[in-house]
Amino acid sequence: MDTSWWLALAAVVLLALVATLVDGWGRRSHRPVRPRGRELAQPRPAEIWWARVPYEDRHGVKDRPCLVLAVRGELATVAKITSKYHDERGGVIPLPPGAVGDSQGRASFLETDELRDVPLWEFRRRVGVVDPTLWDQVRYLAG
Repeated sequence: MDTSWWLALAAVVLLALVATLVDGWGRRSHRPVRPRGRELAQPRPAEIWWARVPYEDRHGVKDRPCLVLAVRGELATVAKITSKYHDERGGVIPLPPGAVGDSQGRASFLETDELRDVPLWEFRRRVGVVDPTLWDQVRYLAG
């Protein structure tokens, strides 16, 4: 009985396994790619966006509103927008109700004392553009 086909089958299976492993390693080593259809929506300075912004608080990294101050390469410098006023912090600027696009139209506050760099692929939804007067107040923050 001829068993040479067993060797050929084993070689094909081994080759497929190696190709799968190499492909997996290659995909894991690259940074995340923005989903299709999102390429056209790039954040720009003076825009308010919802993005996954890493701030040190009890909530950690989560989607939150932010003001884009600058875009450089694959990173955007942002200032956090919060719904709670912190009078002990300097650089808190009130925003008009509904500025972050929430359904309740709550008041929001821009915190300019703690800026973050966020990868562009972490931006989820554009809300709008800030008032030109406010933009003139904060545009210098990104350097």
